[in-house]
Amino acid sequence: MTWNPDQYLKFAQARLRPALDLLARVEHPGPRRICDLGCGAGNVTALLAQRWPDADLVGVDDAPAMLERARAALPEVRWVRADIAAWRSEQPLDLLFSNAALHWLGDHARLFPALLAQLAPGGVLAVQMPLNFASPSHTAIAETVYDGPWQQRLEPLLRPEPVAPAAAYHRMLAPAAAEVDIWETQYLHVLVGADPVKEWTKGTWLKPFLDALEPDEAAAFESEYAARLRLAYRPLGDGTTLFPFRRLFIVARRG
Repeated sequence: MTWNPDQYLKFAQARLRPALDLLARVEHPGPRRICDLGCGAGNVTALLAQRWPDADLVGVDDAPAMLERARAALPEVRWVRADIAAWRSEQPLDLLFSNAALHWLGDHARLFPALLAQLAPGGVLAVQMPLNFASPSHTAIAETVYDGPWQQRLEPLLRPEPVAPAAAYHRMLAPAAAEVDIWETQYLHVLVGADPVKEWTKGTWLKPFLDALEPDEAAAFESEYAARLRLAYRPLGDGTTLFPFRRLFIVARRG
C-alpha cells in the first residue's frame, strides 16, 4: 500500500495525542539505542529525539513518501526503509517504540515476543494500536464492500479484527518480561469539516480499498461509505462531529 502523508497528517494533532500518552508512560534512565518502528512521516520520531537527544535513533518504515517527509524534517535521524515485520536491529535496543503501526501486521503471537527479544535487559517495548475496528468507522467499509459491484474484487482485502484482546498480549509478553502494563483509552475527537470521519479513515483503513478501484468506482465507493458514516456520526448543531476512538497501549520491560 502506498501512503499519502498529506491525507494522513490532516488529523496530525489528534493522531499524535496517543503517542504522547504512550511516551509519558515510558520509564528508562537513559536509552542509548532507540527504534521508532513504523515511523511514518517522523512526527513521533521527533518526540523521541526531543526527549533523548543523545540517543542513537533510527526510524524504520516501508513507505518512501513518508520517509521522504521524515528525512526532510529530521535529517539528523537515521532513516531505514524496510519491511517493519522483518526488520531486526543489529544491536540490542533500549527502547522499541511503535505508534499505530503494528495492527497492519499479522501473527502477533510471533511478532510481539520477537520484538521484546530485540531489547537489551531492562529495555522497553512501547506500542499503541487502534482498537476501533468494531465501530462504524470501520464496519461501514465492509458494508460498502458487500453492497456494491466491487464485492468480488474488494472482499479479499477485508481482514478480521487485527488487534487481540489485552489479555492475549499479556500472555505473549509475560514469559520474557519483568513488567507488562496494558491499558485501553477511548478518545473523543471533535472533528470539523465535511465528512470528517471518512477523511480520517481515507488516510488509513479505507485507503487500500480505494486504491484497488478505478477512479470512477473509487469515487462511488467513497460516496456510499460517506453516506453510511453520516448516519453513524451525525454533525452537531455547531457543525462539529464527535468521533469516539479506542486504542490499546502496551509497555513491557524485558527481564
